[in-house]
Amino acid sequence: MDRSATEPGAAPLAARGSNQSGMRAHNERLVLSLLRQHGALAKSDIARMTGLSAQTVSVIMRALEQDGLLQKGEPQRGRIGQPSVPMSLAADGAFFLGLKIGRRSADLSLVDFTGELRGTLRRIYRYPTPDTVLAFAAEAIPQLTASLPAALRDRIAGMGVAMPFQLWSWVAYLGAPQAEMDAWRSRDIQRELTEVAGMPVTVQNDATAACGAELVFGTGEKPNDFLYFYCGTFIGGGLVLNGQLFTGRTGNAAGVGPMPVPGPDGRMRRLMTLSSLSTLAAAMDAAGDPSDGLWENPEGWQISPPVLERWLEDAAQGLAAAILSATSLLEIGAVLIDGWMPTWLRAALTERVRQAFHRLDLAGIEPPEIREGTVGAGARSLGAAAVPLAQRFLLEQGTVLTAG
Repeated sequence: MDRSATEPGAAPLAARGSNQSGMRAHNERLVLSLLRQHGALAKSDIARMTGLSAQTVSVIMRALEQDGLLQKGEPQRGRIGQPSVPMSLAADGAFFLGLKIGRRSADLSLVDFTGELRGTLRRIYRYPTPDTVLAFAAEAIPQLTASLPAALRDRIAGMGVAMPFQLWSWVAYLGAPQAEMDAWRSRDIQRELTEVAGMPVTVQNDATAACGAELVFGTGEKPNDFLYFYCGTFIGGGLVLNGQLFTGRTGNAAGVGPMPVPGPDGRMRRLMTLSSLSTLAAAMDAAGDPSDGLWENPEGWQISPPVLERWLEDAAQGLAAAILSATSLLEIGAVLIDGWMPTWLRAALTERVRQAFHRLDLAGIEPPEIREGTVGAGARSLGAAAVPLAQRFLLEQGTVLTAG
C-alpha cells in the first residue's frame, strides 16, 4: 500500500513550476533526477543527455536555481570556448521527514535534498502501539523542525512513514498483548500522523522503504532488476524491476519473511525464523548473553562467537535458498543485503550468503551478483523520507535517462 495525503497542511515549497498537487513539471523533474543520479552536471551535459535544447535547459535550471533547489559549482575551463559551470542539488533546497515504526523502536529522521541525514530521534519500546507512536511523533517532529534555521523550516516538503503492515499479525513473535496490537486494525495511522505533523504523509511497508532508500540514495552501480533484503527484528525485502520499486497490489511485494526455505534439519521453515535478528536475540538470551543492546545501537554489538556462528550459518543458508527461488522466477541481476547491524556483520553475512548460494544446484540459473547494501542501518527511516522526495521532485526511476 502506498497512500498519500496531499490536502492538509500542504507545504508552500515549489509552488512555481508545479501543478496543483505540488508535483514539479516533467522536464524539471527530469533535470533533478539526472543531477541526483550523476552528480554535478553542466547545462550542456544535460542538454545532450535529455535531447532538450540548450535554451530550454537554461530556462529550467535558472528557475530551479531561483527556487533554491540548485547551486552553481566552480567554473570548469576547457580548451576552447567559455568555461562550463556545473550545477548540483542544493542541500537546503528541501527537507523531508522519515518515520520508521518498527517492532522494537521508532526513529524519526530529517533528511536534506541531497539525502544527507540532518538529525534522528529514537524511541525504544517493548512493542508498538498507535498511541505510543503518535506521542513520539508529536514530541519529535517539533524538535527536528527546530533544529533547522527559521528561514528553512517551511522547506520541509512532507513526511514518509515506513512500517510493517498488519502489525496485529505478529503478536506471537513479539510477545505483545493481542488487545493492544488489535488497535492497529481500526486506527487510521496515516490520517492521525497527518494531523500531528501538519504536512502530507505517505505510508509504505518498512522493508520496501529500505529498498527505496537504496534506489534513491544508494551508492555504486545498480542493475535495473535487483532483490533487496533488510535484516531487522524480522527480515523483510524489496524488489526493483526495470529500475522502479515494485510494491505490488497491496504494497507488500517481496515481503520475503514468510518464504519457505529448508532449515538446518532439512525441514521447511519460514525465512523469518532463520534470518531475523529476533532469532539471534533469542539465541543470545538462551545462552545467557543479554540481547537488549541489539535494539539500542547498530554498532558495538557483543555476541559470543558460538551464538554468532550458528546464526550466521543458518541465516545464510536460508537467504541462499530464498535467492535461488527468486532467481528461478525473476531474472534479477543482483541481490543486496543490508540491515540493522554493524557493518562488519553485514559484510560477514553477505559473504556467507554468497558462499552458501554457490554451493546450491544452480543448473539453469544465471547467478545474480550478491553484495552488501550501501545505505546501512538507517535505511528504513531514510527510505521513508525518500517517498515524499520522489513524489514531489523526481521521475520514476525507470524513466531517468542514463546516457553519458
